[in-house]
Amino acid sequence: MPPSNGYGALPTNSRQNSNGDEEQQPLLGDSSQTSKVSRWQKSMMTDVRRDWADIVLLACYIITGLLDSASISTWGSFVSMQTGNTVYFGLGLAAPHESTRWIKSGTSLGCFCIGSVFFSSLHRMFSPSPKRRWILCASFVLQMLFIAGAAAILTFGPQMSDARKEAIDWPVLVPIALVAFQSCGQAVASRALKYNALTSVVLTSIYCDLFSDAELLAPRNPERNRRVGAPVLLLIGAVLGGILARSAVGAAGVLWIAAAMKLVVVVFWFLWPAEKE
Repeated sequence: MPPSNGYGALPTNSRQNSNGDEEQQPLLGDSSQTSKVSRWQKSMMTDVRRDWADIVLLACYIITGLLDSASISTWGSFVSMQTGNTVYFGLGLAAPHESTRWIKSGTSLGCFCIGSVFFSSLHRMFSPSPKRRWILCASFVLQMLFIAGAAAILTFGPQMSDARKEAIDWPVLVPIALVAFQSCGQAVASRALKYNALTSVVLTSIYCDLFSDAELLAPRNPERNRRVGAPVLLLIGAVLGGILARSAVGAAGVLWIAAAMKLVVVVFWFLWPAEKE
């Protein structure tokens, strides 16, 4: 029965109640949205679990193979494997007028060293733990952007030709510098995750460790499996990169593919399980 105030029954204000319910809905929606943002922020501030993370690092060897094979085919210098660039640079210093390869190799080597300082500082200075999810995601996003920048120069800049292969102008040196700068990001990530052997930029030490392993033929040997997987995957990337660079896809297409693969790695880190607290 409706309540009375002594002058008759009071009307029930169903409109007001209805409005009250409607006013509460946005508040509930805001609360839910805030909860989602809070969970997302908490997830990004956790450390990624190290278990099986070596699979992602091994996949980076394919990217290295793609980049180096395309770089050698296009510019005659490496952008990841700096041992070869060091040799080319030394040969160039001995005979600087025979080729411009040493200038490109020196550019790659120098930018790789600067990138090492940058990415290691990113992992150390902005987070108490180098395994923070957001740090790994940010690192690989930056790597992707640098590769995409180099790919854009090759795609929309002056077209490469055999006559320009020895050129040392900006359409050649800038892409080399960009790709070499980002290459060390994978190596720094391997250090952050304590898989120090899986730098994706060195194979000589892996070959040595593999064939000097006393348990090389053991049925269960995770370290052996990683050492086998690294050169095999890099070889696959190098073959694919060489084929694509000589096809209609070209070196620019190889770089776009590598950038897309970096984006896939970002997604993996975003979805990777967190360390148990």
